[in-house]
Amino acid sequence: MDEQKKESTEQQQEPTPAEIKPAGQFIQLKPFKFIMLMFFTILITAGLTIFALTFGDKKVVEVKVPIEREEFTKLYEAFDLLKNNYYQDIDDEKVVDGAINGMFDALGDPYSDFMVKEEADQFNSGLSSSFQGIGAEIQERNGYITVVSPIKNSPAEKAGLLPKDIILTVDGKSIQGLSATEAVALIRGEKGTPVKLTVKRGENTEPIQMTIVRDDIPVETVYGEMLDGNIAHIQVTTFSEQTAQELEKILTEYEGKGMKGIVLDLRQNPGGYLKAAVDISNFFVPEGKAIVQVQEKDAEPQITNAIAGKKYNLPITVLVDSGSASASEILAGALKESVGAKVVGETSFGKGTVQNVTPLKDGSNLKFTTGKWLTPKGNWINEKGIVPDVKVAYPSYASLPYLNASLEMKAGLQSESVKAAEEMLQVLGYEPGEVDGIFDDNTAQAVEKLQAANNLEETGILTGNTTYALMDALRAKMKADDPQLLKAKELLVGTAEKTEETTN
Repeated sequence: MDEQKKESTEQQQEPTPAEIKPAGQFIQLKPFKFIMLMFFTILITAGLTIFALTFGDKKVVEVKVPIEREEFTKLYEAFDLLKNNYYQDIDDEKVVDGAINGMFDALGDPYSDFMVKEEADQFNSGLSSSFQGIGAEIQERNGYITVVSPIKNSPAEKAGLLPKDIILTVDGKSIQGLSATEAVALIRGEKGTPVKLTVKRGENTEPIQMTIVRDDIPVETVYGEMLDGNIAHIQVTTFSEQTAQELEKILTEYEGKGMKGIVLDLRQNPGGYLKAAVDISNFFVPEGKAIVQVQEKDAEPQITNAIAGKKYNLPITVLVDSGSASASEILAGALKESVGAKVVGETSFGKGTVQNVTPLKDGSNLKFTTGKWLTPKGNWINEKGIVPDVKVAYPSYASLPYLNASLEMKAGLQSESVKAAEEMLQVLGYEPGEVDGIFDDNTAQAVEKLQAANNLEETGILTGNTTYALMDALRAKMKADDPQLLKAKELLVGTAEKTEETTN
């Protein structure tokens, strides 16, 4: 049987010529027509498939967003669950922006932030031409919006806002828990419009209510005056794109007037562009000496050295306070360690990190820390600040609370605001009697003297223009009696004379 089967199989595989049947009929097509037929067949099949997937009651295939990175699986799942099951339609853009904000919050870094387009525009304008607002650098710390420093001649400075003040509310809305950029969006606004702030100053004081009228914030960042003995007092208020050029212009002017020394005032300067700080350092740091070191993730510190160019080889002192931050501290550190300049005042803010701003396609910004900066000698001052060589505190009256000009203080009133007013009047020599927070006859007489000195109606009531006159007089006194500036100048006078003798 096996042999028979084998033979039979072999025969089927190799039929004899007699068993071969003629082929049936077939359709004959030209190559071009065949190709076109195949093309239309594929096209129709694809169209029917797409229609079935899109409009069919039961889709054949469930299309999902491809997940290329495993760490995003949870994020996609959460988004899909919200999208499909939340009781209302969700705003996709807001939810995605919120997710990005969450990533930045998780960093626990007050200097890293996600800014939507409106916030990014405000941020960029702060370091460019001009912007409208109150003019105060702020920062989020421990869930609270804290003032780093008001900008010189800004509405914030004129209203009495001080470094370390905590802004609790804006126009009655609590801003606790908001990011700095979110708070800025509420505080800024059109010129001439008021914004009401509730401010906490110190640990045990009552919150202060203040109304500040927004204005154009000046773009000028460098101010100068020539003091006695040909000592130039130059104040840099922030580090913007044009700050180095502004400073060079003033230095050239004062050099022509016989400048013998420089007091570089960086008080209440919140910082800005690192490049501006480096460019300014180059005016004073000898060629080849270190200005700053920047250390990025898993890398050795990269040292930026001074380059050739115009140098001002004059005695110099640097003024800093708790409002001096970031680029201010880079400049102060460079002059202290590479030039030997004496730093005078109070310990600086202590921001030792570097941020990069990356714009996204929709106009939003990612601002995040990319490294830390070190002084020329490798010191990291983050959260420690630069300690001055000569410590000089502000006078006690410099931290007195802001007085609300809309509040009427008159005989019989007792409050903390009355006590602050009495302290101001006493400092200015108007003799308000005992500083006890009670508005009595002595206080009223002191107010009348203040009004007479400022050509105001002598009512003995402290309100409106009288309140503004009182605070303006206090600021003028502080400027005239500025103990930090006087000390910085004193250190220079002897040094400048010795330098001149050596040169001669």
